[in-house]
Amino acid sequence: MLRELINKLSDPIISFPLMTFCFYLMLKHYKIVGTKKFAYWSVAILIPVVVWFLADPNFFSIIKTPDNIPIIILLVLVGFFTWFWLYKAALNDTRIEAGLCPIEATPENREKVWSWPNLVYTELFAIIACTAFLVVWAIIFKAPLEESANPTWAPNPAKAPWYFLGLQEMLVYFDPWMAGVVLPGLIVAGLIAVPYIDTNPKGNGYYTFKERKMAITAFLFGWLVLWVYLIIVGVFLRGPNWTFYGPFEFWDFHKVVASFNVNLSEIIWIKMLGIGLPKNLVVREIFGIVLSLAYIIVIPPWAAKATKAGRNLIQNLGPTRYYIFMFLVLMMTSLPIKMILRWLFSLKYIVALPEWELNL
Repeated sequence: MLRELINKLSDPIISFPLMTFCFYLMLKHYKIVGTKKFAYWSVAILIPVVVWFLADPNFFSIIKTPDNIPIIILLVLVGFFTWFWLYKAALNDTRIEAGLCPIEATPENREKVWSWPNLVYTELFAIIACTAFLVVWAIIFKAPLEESANPTWAPNPAKAPWYFLGLQEMLVYFDPWMAGVVLPGLIVAGLIAVPYIDTNPKGNGYYTFKERKMAITAFLFGWLVLWVYLIIVGVFLRGPNWTFYGPFEFWDFHKVVASFNVNLSEIIWIKMLGIGLPKNLVVREIFGIVLSLAYIIVIPPWAAKATKAGRNLIQNLGPTRYYIFMFLVLMMTSLPIKMILRWLFSLKYIVALPEWELNL
């Protein structure tokens, strides 16, 4: 019964809102999460839970796959370093509130050392340790190699490397052109533009959250809730035919899930208005076009006037940097919006113009 409940809760339609809510609680109560006591209790609870998970043969068969073991290690490191940042930020913010300087600015931590030999020796030992680890790893675990490529047969599920599984999961909700070219390009462009958009000098050289709430929240939401979460779903919860499977569910190649996705134009013209689709392409997709343009054009100026956060942003950043920042944020939030619309209304595309190779 408990395993069936976990399988249902792992479904993205439930697990994504839960992940978002947990992310909100983590940042809201970061001074509690970023304590050693919280870390100790978390480890004490997680260890028996992980052992219980591993006792299930279906879950263990997924975890023991040679491709997945490094990903588990990476996820553990992501969790640890996220907590470590919260721990350091909580300490510094508490000191700043008391009128003290950050820990990194205290005299004992401002002492400078020479790159040689201090840094060079540290890097040398790190290289030796990593090399030894990789040698032992190669001896213990077999390389997950398959037979030569066969154009008449493809593996099922056909998965990209783990670092591309987030993009592959996005293909469920977006057109391949959007998920494979536009959104990844905006991610790269956004990361390049961050130093020029966010010129706030606070937080440089020391850990803090209170002094950089918006910047840190936006980055961690895109990193943890969207990117890391999509990788977890793609690696551990997507099985044959890219069908969702719970962590305790057997990957049945014959499992069939009924799916009927419709476009916004079909919902409005056929289901709501009860008439056929207009032959004119623009008229057919006019509702989606207006909605998409309003999402990009109307929200930024509205937020700048109607919300306190928007007024502070446009005052601190200026109009140009503000609108660039809002455009990047809206593009990032389009992913969870599209996911929710797919789950709730089986919505495929808001604008469906395959004739022009434009599907949004």
